[in-house]
Amino acid sequence: MKTIDEIDHKILNLLKNDAKLSIKEIADKVGISKTPVYERIKKLEKEGIIEKYIAVIDQKKLLDGMYVFCSVSLDVQKLKEIELFKEEIRKLPEVLECYLMGGSNDFLLKVLVKNLDHYHKFASGKLATLSNVNQIKSTFVLNEVKKEHF
Repeated sequence: MKTIDEIDHKILNLLKNDAKLSIKEIADKVGISKTPVYERIKKLEKEGIIEKYIAVIDQKKLLDGMYVFCSVSLDVQKLKEIELFKEEIRKLPEVLECYLMGGSNDFLLKVLVKNLDHYHKFASGKLATLSNVNQIKSTFVLNEVKKEHF
């Protein structure tokens, strides 16, 4: 893990909340001049702490839909089968996020679908047909209470 100081943390928090801030605006808020802020940001980028700058899009505003979390268990947990599942899951546009888990389930998926009918078609017609899938447990999001981007 890279060591960063308090000023770097302040810069990262500012960028996390608004990546469109100018160097001058960041410098004013952090209390140092523009050149050191610029150099610190470049260092954070070079070290991979800042991976990229993105626009956070509220997908539910583009697609009137619902989020579903799916816990997926595999029949076989060998590396070859896990890698194959990961390759297959990357091809499904409904899957927004996928995590390999420790514990009772092998993967946790965050899925965005139009409605329950679309979810049923996705779960039974796509997800359940992937190789090595043993069990799928679904949890439906009723309301998003907090969402952070780190």
